Amino acid sequence: MIEETQKAEAYQHLISKAEAALSGEPDPLIWMAGLSCLVRDTMGFFWVGFYRVQGNELLIGPYQGTFGCTRIPFGKGVCGACAVHRKTIIVPDVHQFPGHIACDAESRSEIVVPVFDELGQTRAVLDIDSVDYDTFDRTDQDYLERIAEMMRDLEWSRIA
Repeated sequence: MIEETQKAEAYQHLISKAEAALSGEPDPLIWMAGLSCLVRDTMGFFWVGFYRVQGNELLIGPYQGTFGCTRIPFGKGVCGACAVHRKTIIVPDVHQFPGHIACDAESRSEIVVPVFDELGQTRAVLDIDSVDYDTFDRTDQDYLERIAEMMRDLEWSRIA
């Protein structure tokens, strides 16, 4: 995992790599697959992936890590809460989050970021887990929200 002093620099490098690799690509699934790989490789997190909004639940999308939960109802767990409240959620200790869904027992902390389309509709959530407690902070939130914003103008109808 990246040291705190190097975190912003690593995220800036990550964003540059994502722009170079994905610029001009309209397909959200390609973005989700590419970003899952880039975020995990660059930042060293335990689990990085997307859950796609389908009706009133989240379906697993591209991810990197151990086997993830396949379906999450809106309002359930951190991902479901993020989809309902439409804002980033940082959880320093997942065992203290009411209704946490333990997809992998090794997960200790989590950040989930909503991904919106050009009309402001929630299309996915970016879910990142760490095996350490209290991993995520405002720096992670700021950069991951920038990354989610890069996905705003994609052709979301491709996966509807």
